[in-house]
Amino acid sequence: MSELPPLPVTFRPGRTRVILLTAGAAIFVVITAVALLLEKLGPGERLSFILTGALMFGVLALLARVRVVADEAGVTVVNIASRRRLAWAEIVQVNLRPGDPWVFLNLSDGTSLPALGIQPGIAKAKAIADARALRALAETRSAEGPQG
Repeated sequence: MSELPPLPVTFRPGRTRVILLTAGAAIFVVITAVALLLEKLGPGERLSFILTGALMFGVLALLARVRVVADEAGVTVVNIASRRRLAWAEIVQVNLRPGDPWVFLNLSDGTSLPALGIQPGIAKAKAIADARALRALAETRSAEGPQG
């Protein structure tokens, strides 16, 4: 079994997050600069350029917010447009199979919850280590029961 990380612990795709936020900021700055430099644009058109840049940054920021936070009481999975709190006992299995885009949590109600905070895209070794750590935490915490 993997060594358990100290709680609370946050798993997130760090490199992907940096890339998304940097790209979002760069896109916003470039579109805003273009809007301000084009002399033929009226105020409404400039504003629409700037709002488009802000919207693009916002979408990339939503993609960058994904994470899995484990603490004594359970796990909080923050995906692109949702947040779900799970007790340790609800997590039956933590899966990251070859080819999976992210970790899947098999739950006691028979459903599966994607946990986008652990994804092997850019940093495969880190994602595998994070999935193993979360799996070890889930196995240990579920066996211990609600008191922990």
